[in-house]
Amino acid sequence: MGSSPRRIVFVALLLASLLGACGGNQTLRGYPISVGATSEPTASLPPVRFPQDEAPHGDLTEWWYYTGHLQAGNRRYGFELVVFQAVRGALPRSYVAHFAITDIKRRTFAYEQKQYTGPQPAQGDGFNLRLGTWTMRGADGRDQLRAAMGNYGIDLALESLKPTVLHDRDGVISFGPAGDSYYYSRTRMRLQGTITDHGKQLPVTGLAWMDHQWGNFISVAGGGWDWYSTHLDDGADLTVSVVRDLEGSTILEYGTYVDKRGQATHLTAEQITIQATDEWSSPTTGARYPSGWRLRIPSKRLDLMVQPVIRDQELDTRGTTGVAYWEGAVAVTGSATGRGYVELTGYAKRKP
Repeated sequence: MGSSPRRIVFVALLLASLLGACGGNQTLRGYPISVGATSEPTASLPPVRFPQDEAPHGDLTEWWYYTGHLQAGNRRYGFELVVFQAVRGALPRSYVAHFAITDIKRRTFAYEQKQYTGPQPAQGDGFNLRLGTWTMRGADGRDQLRAAMGNYGIDLALESLKPTVLHDRDGVISFGPAGDSYYYSRTRMRLQGTITDHGKQLPVTGLAWMDHQWGNFISVAGGGWDWYSTHLDDGADLTVSVVRDLEGSTILEYGTYVDKRGQATHLTAEQITIQATDEWSSPTTGARYPSGWRLRIPSKRLDLMVQPVIRDQELDTRGTTGVAYWEGAVAVTGSATGRGYVELTGYAKRKP
């Protein structure tokens, strides 16, 4: 199975927030998260088409997601920018966007979220999404991102360096009674542009990871997940997901390895070993998160140590969604070196 249930569980919390939103723009501190869909799974789905399927669809749930690392001289940053879309019959389309910056030199983490209900600009073959002053658009692996909050802002141009990866080989993933989903990634995108840091605009370069997923799926029951993505310095890319049930037992583990030429290998649970090496307790929520991992893929001769660049990269969104989670920049050492992102959900208690 492909690499997507990690966000299905997450999106199951998000769409309720979207559907309850008022029209127009609203900026919130935090990160609203969505509700499950209510349709039956599709018996068969047509193949993914490019660039047509980069554009928004009429499916119940869809998102475009970027994480990456930026370099500005001796300063380094991690960033996340994601847009979720919810479609519910005749109701206006609803959107949530999240933007986060990890300032590695200052050892600080900042995040913000926008919510919007209403039309988007004309799309064409690619995607063109706008929530207030935040924009995300692109086609054929050439994308542009703009977002700003508080002391930080980004204005980035991205170009894919590898072929698009269709997860589970054809880009169509079945969740049985939960529904079906399309899912593809651009695992290595070269970026350049600027970051605004406390009023100072700095030129940046770096690498980003992009996910696009959509479908008429309902929520998958589960207690949470751990998701890992890495850009290795030898040119390879790796993603691994671990999905847990309400008791904390692993119910699904899978991944995708993309070599430096862009050839993808789909990984099963038997090919992956992950062990947490430390933990961190949040002073905000009291949640205890794993904080450091040993990740082994023997078939690819990988034995990696994955460490957060700073421990506190938690987003406390309980005030708007009832959920807090951790998503942050990591450093990779061991048999290969690199950088990446990790997402952890299900560790903090939900707000009643």
